Amino acid sequence: MDILNAIKELTNSKQMDREELRALLQDGILAALGRKYGPTVDAEVEIDETKGEIRIVRLRTVSAEVTDPVREVTLEEARFLDESFEVGDVMETPIEFAEFGRTAVQAAKQRILQRVREGERTKIKDEFSGRVGDLFSGEVQQIERGKLVLMLNRHREAEAIIPYREQNHREHYHQGETIRAVLKKVEDTPKGPRLVFSRSDPLFVQALFKLEVPEIQQAVVEIRAAAREVGSRTKIAVFSRDDAIDPVGACVGLKGARVQAVVNELGGERIDIVPWSADPERFAKLALAPAKVARVFSDPGTKTIQAVVDEDQLSLAIGRSGQNVRLASELTGWKIDLYSSREWVERTEGGPGFAPLPEEPVADVPLSALEGLSMGTVAVLEAGGYRTLNDIIDLERGDFLKLPGIAPAEADRIMGILDELTIDDASEEGGTPNGVGA
Repeated sequence: MDILNAIKELTNSKQMDREELRALLQDGILAALGRKYGPTVDAEVEIDETKGEIRIVRLRTVSAEVTDPVREVTLEEARFLDESFEVGDVMETPIEFAEFGRTAVQAAKQRILQRVREGERTKIKDEFSGRVGDLFSGEVQQIERGKLVLMLNRHREAEAIIPYREQNHREHYHQGETIRAVLKKVEDTPKGPRLVFSRSDPLFVQALFKLEVPEIQQAVVEIRAAAREVGSRTKIAVFSRDDAIDPVGACVGLKGARVQAVVNELGGERIDIVPWSADPERFAKLALAPAKVARVFSDPGTKTIQAVVDEDQLSLAIGRSGQNVRLASELTGWKIDLYSSREWVERTEGGPGFAPLPEEPVADVPLSALEGLSMGTVAVLEAGGYRTLNDIIDLERGDFLKLPGIAPAEADRIMGILDELTIDDASEEGGTPNGVGA
């Protein structure tokens, strides 16, 4: 009865099907039989929950010449019990559950636990693989070197984290706090699937709009593109499948209620909502809002757009530190070069010519620029495929120890450097722009 009560408890606690647990118990008993008699043992296990009975029958084939004593029995031995046995018959030997020794019972327990864990991992992976982009809420269970470990409200058995790079560093998190985040990906690890969440990815903003805008939930309005500089500004491009519904107005809501709810969740981050267009030139003009663009010229071969604005619109089109044009370029997927009307006339001498500028290199933070890392340590890290700060920011101490040439003391020193960097970054304070663009 203790075993049958355990089935009921597992059914409730693990949310597993009763028949599946019965099969697990049968498999565990077979593992115990294998430990007691041998790995090739053959048996039948029947479980009657109504009567509280477990019936175990060992099966052995009667053979003239025994090659496997675990699965076979001699004719003489069989006839000693029953003279009617013939070669080829199957002899059934009932086994009482009490006959199992401590080692066999431990083998059964380990097999059942292993199968339960495997079932949980498969269930988690199957359930969450198709939910990338969905919004979840969970409690901050632990803060470790900037990484947040979450306990999901409805899926407490799942391993869930928000890595440092997936956080909004203008926000401050506390243990026990309930936060919302978007599922970005499901990773396979030796311990099972790991759910990676984000509050910095554009997917988070899209998930919040889906929560606030019924038209998006009904697939009438769709967010076709999004670009974000976390904590500062986001641009989204929306499209309506119904000509009678304004996609921008649907996302803004009455008196801006819908978009304001999203802005509040993002801590005052500015959001620009623009209509999506299949025409790259028109889309670029819309994406550069709130600036008014006079003319645009596109080169599909290099996916480059040159936009011409009036003198009084140039600073607005560029944005603070180039933010507006940078987000517009990310939103459209095209490189955008901005010119004032005077610069354009001087450049083309009045003609509509197109001359895309060369690509500018993207800045990065190499490991060699980090204070405290010796050249030898940098060389070992680079040999392991880690070249920038972002490559190592979420690594654990054990990951560094796996690299040849990294001693425990050096791994501790690297962890200390990362601790200082993440603490400094997370404690920086700054104002966030307010307002909503459309």
